[in-house]
Amino acid sequence: MDMNLKGRVALVTGAGRDVGREIALSLAAEGAAVAVNYNGSKERAAAVVAEIEKAGGKAKAYKADVANFDEVNAMVAEVVKDLGGLNIVVNNAGIALRNRFVETTPDEWKKQIDICLYGAIHISKAAAPHLEKGGDGRIIALVGDSSRVGESGLAIVAAARGGVIALVKSLAREMGRFGVTANTISLGLVETPHDLAWVNANREKLTKLYPLRRLGFPSDIAPLVTLIASKHGGWITGQTISVSGGFSMV
Repeated sequence: MDMNLKGRVALVTGAGRDVGREIALSLAAEGAAVAVNYNGSKERAAAVVAEIEKAGGKAKAYKADVANFDEVNAMVAEVVKDLGGLNIVVNNAGIALRNRFVETTPDEWKKQIDICLYGAIHISKAAAPHLEKGGDGRIIALVGDSSRVGESGLAIVAAARGGVIALVKSLAREMGRFGVTANTISLGLVETPHDLAWVNANREKLTKLYPLRRLGFPSDIAPLVTLIASKHGGWITGQTISVSGGFSMV
């Protein structure tokens, strides 16, 4: 199936590593010019840009803290100026601080809510005029399945990501008249270097929670994002689609 993203401009937050990196590479492989957002991973973002350019694609790295609306607004303006517009936004940046709720602190709450919920709000707000102007914009948000079914130790990030699901559904209703689709992809546990020590220590117990008896990989996620971002996703909107190896079936 030809996704045909030539002439499209995509902004992927948290694209310097892991799932965000894989999404950026996938969109670029289908012809999109990709804005690779990062905050603390400058070298990784530069490596993603270099990989895309080596394959003949177009990309540029942009530093912005998604929790800061002024930085996000400035970044989106730069992307539009540099790459000629903005058609697709992928709200991927996030943080999860695993801890029992009774042991969490207000500082931990704020950090997770600012990045996970406000980050999605900031990116969507800054991008909305450009997505509506194009007549076929895409908003895609990534969340964890804890936001749909709950998970011990992740109460705060689950609450924040639950807000993202509600935001995306509302944007789907509000922006649909301008041809903009908005969807959420809800993930099971994806193996990345970030949590590798914890995953390895608990691997046997974790994999038993998944009917497929394995955890996810970034390469399991990017194809669906690319499909929804393409013309083939033009009648999919307001949905929360689980890519979780069967962890949740609701």
